[in-house]
Amino acid sequence: MPIRIFIGYDPNETVALHVLANSIWRHASKPVSITPLRLAQLPMTRPRDARQSTEFAFSRFLVPYLCDYKGWAIFMDCDMLCRADIVELWKQCDINAAVSVVKHDYTPSSRTKFLGQEQTIYPRKNWSSVMLFNNYLCEGLNPRYVNAETGLYLHQFRWLSDDLIEELPAEWNHLVGEQAPNPDAKLVHFTLGTPCFAKYRDCEFAEEWHEERRLMGSYNRLGEYSAPARVGE
Repeated sequence: MPIRIFIGYDPNETVALHVLANSIWRHASKPVSITPLRLAQLPMTRPRDARQSTEFAFSRFLVPYLCDYKGWAIFMDCDMLCRADIVELWKQCDINAAVSVVKHDYTPSSRTKFLGQEQTIYPRKNWSSVMLFNNYLCEGLNPRYVNAETGLYLHQFRWLSDDLIEELPAEWNHLVGEQAPNPDAKLVHFTLGTPCFAKYRDCEFAEEWHEERRLMGSYNRLGEYSAPARVGE
């Protein structure tokens, strides 16, 4: 079975989602199945919160439901770049944990992020931006529950006991602009803004992101399409 990956979708960052997906596919040594979480295709009924910077703030918690609470799945924000084989992250699956995350302990350095969005500050910030779900142990995350609970309750993992939250290596969610540069990062998170926004086009790992975007749109010119001649020409 392919590795199931769900990526948060927001119309302001469509290019970011495709660049991330391309970077995952390019490095993966096994088949992967990538699903964008687009609100119009999901059973989400809650109104958008004024503090919500992206459309996928809550839809991420529907991943176990979308997998019918079977097997494992990965969720990640779209503003990322994969620099290593996703199989390495997949191997971190722990049958005793409901979810595995990078347990960041930091306070955001800025009150705003991309497009002037307000930066919400709370404990366990960015833990939910990369989640390796053990879907069977997350049966409580159904549409009714996810639509009703508060953002802090969900993002701070109050729906789980702490012993069910396993820790992932820090290189699988490196926070650009919030942590010291890390050339060994395997999954880069442009949490303040992806390089597609002018303000962040020269941030750490931006050059690699732009190269990934170029590769995503490249093709073999020897096989370039040529329209057939019209009758009479």
